[in-house]
Amino acid sequence: MAEERRFRSASGAPIALRRRQHSASCRELAVRGPRLQLRSLSAATSAVWLAAYGLFALSENSMVLSAAIFITLIGLIIYLHFVKIDQESLLVIGSLGIQVTSSYASGKESTTFIEMGQVKDVVINEAIHMQKVIYYLCILLQDPEDPQGVSEVVPLFQSSQPRLDCLIEVYKNCQEILEQRKTAPQSS
Repeated sequence: MAEERRFRSASGAPIALRRRQHSASCRELAVRGPRLQLRSLSAATSAVWLAAYGLFALSENSMVLSAAIFITLIGLIIYLHFVKIDQESLLVIGSLGIQVTSSYASGKESTTFIEMGQVKDVVINEAIHMQKVIYYLCILLQDPEDPQGVSEVVPLFQSSQPRLDCLIEVYKNCQEILEQRKTAPQSS
């Protein structure tokens, strides 16, 4: 069963939250940002090539045009493969752990897995950025030496930056599974 809701990012861009419940203790939450716009990509490419043509007209050196084409193509490949993230997902499995996946525009995926034994909590934190408050979801990892301490904070959805209403939805889903995990050993 999957459901999708529309939200906005911190910058006001439209994003979508897709929630899929695989079982009572397994949920997948994916935030999909706006797709790459061909119009903006074409405008940037045209601007670089027009500037290169202007330099070519002044210098009459064909290397300027070749360099512009080469730099544009390399820049586009780097942007699609390392920068532009289309979707960020969180797979929470109560008995195993949390898998965080980022899917890039080129199709590349980056995945991190955190064992449930390392997870202390999932919280919504706030930060001040450029004269405004931004909320973000993060996983607190338990300090192995101090059970009450936190060894690391792992921020989630850094690329899509959903607003608080979307983060609350994700937070509630994560907390439901974490609560099941905390009460399961006590009931058996």
